[in-house]
Formats: sequence, structure tokens, C-alpha cells
Amino acid sequence: MLLRFDPFHDLDRLADQMLGSARSPRMMPMDAYRSGHQVILHFDLPGIDPDSVDLTVENNALSVRAERSNPAPQEDVQWLVSERPTGSFTRQLVLGEGLDTENIRASYTDGVLTVTIPVAEQAKPRRIGVARSDESRVIEGEMHP
Repeated sequence: MLLRFDPFHDLDRLADQMLGSARSPRMMPMDAYRSGHQVILHFDLPGIDPDSVDLTVENNALSVRAERSNPAPQEDVQWLVSERPTGSFTRQLVLGEGLDTENIRASYTDGVLTVTIPVAEQAKPRRIGVARSDESRVIEGEMHP
């Protein structure tokens, strides 16, 4: 139902480990799970202005983009520690065919963006009735030893 797509994740992680680049923007952490007839995604976006969040769906690809600006003025500032990444954060997920992309809902509370995607009607489990025939037939044939 949900596929993760980030072609540069391992390369970014390796570069961060080798170069110690705490200033480069990182991908937003995410949890995803299915609950009943919906898929729920939680993205950690602390310190993000909710107006900077851009959520789009195109060809079953969900894209999340958000901006975090630096709270300190840039003039006459001598940074002592700068570990919180700023700039643009993006995440893209490929959604399966069984999700209803027309009815996606999103909310942002306490630094967490929650995206709820309903399961499409055609993908929901359903019971199939079996018709019963009252007509009995005898099948004849030869038995071979």
C-alpha cells in the first residue's frame, strides 16, 4: 500500500557520518501504519511554521515539503552551537493503487504533521456470497484401478 522512495537516503546518511554535516537539512522522520480502513502517516516537523507545509499528490506520489527558518538574526551573530537543521525538508512516498488519494486529510499539531489516507472502496475486504443450487446431479464415469 505504501512504498518509501528516497533514492539518496543512504548516501546522505553516509555523508553525514563521514563529514559530520549537522547543518545540512535532513529528511523528516516518519511513522506509517494502517488502522481499520485508513493509512496514517506521522511526520516529525518540530519548529516548522504550518503555513510552510506543502502537501501534494500526483500520479500516486505523495510529496511533503516544509521549511524551517533560523530563529536568530543573521547579522552580528557568532554561532556557538548549531545542530538544528534549517532550510527545506522534503519527503516523497509512492502510494499504492488501493488508496483513495482524492480524500486525503492532513493536520499539524505539536510539531507533528498527520496525514490520513482512506483505503479505496475497491481495496477493502468484502464478503462474497455463494449461491446455492438445489439441483442435484449425479456424475457418472468409469473407475480405473
